[in-house]
Amino acid sequence: MTLPPATLESGNRIPLLQTLGIHLCEIGDRHAVMEVTVSDIHCNYFGGAHGGLLATLVDTASFFPRPLLPSGTLCATTNLNVTYVRPAQPGDILTARSELLHFGRKTASVGVQVTNQAGKLVAHGTATLMITG
Repeated sequence: MTLPPATLESGNRIPLLQTLGIHLCEIGDRHAVMEVTVSDIHCNYFGGAHGGLLATLVDTASFFPRPLLPSGTLCATTNLNVTYVRPAQPGDILTARSELLHFGRKTASVGVQVTNQAGKLVAHGTATLMITG
């Protein structure tokens, strides 16, 4: 199976991202940037952003540095690690920036930082992707 290279437009058509209001903003040679404004639909029982939203940002941003989906490389997450640093509240604008750390024949390693509109770290994580095609 071959995959057409991902673009900002095709990335922003991913149904889950549309549902959550997450936008792919930038595809770079070794990085990608996604953004979401936290709203009531993202809240947990306590009224803050659900950890699943942050994990989704970390996981999804990992796929968009240029050597991966934007080059048509098929891959799948094999490991995801997220560390939550501070809560995010409705109205916060969260930016996830991924950095490709390693791109091998069979795996890729990606680091991601999620910051708020004040530039404060909200979460960080790593993803290991298996190169499948």
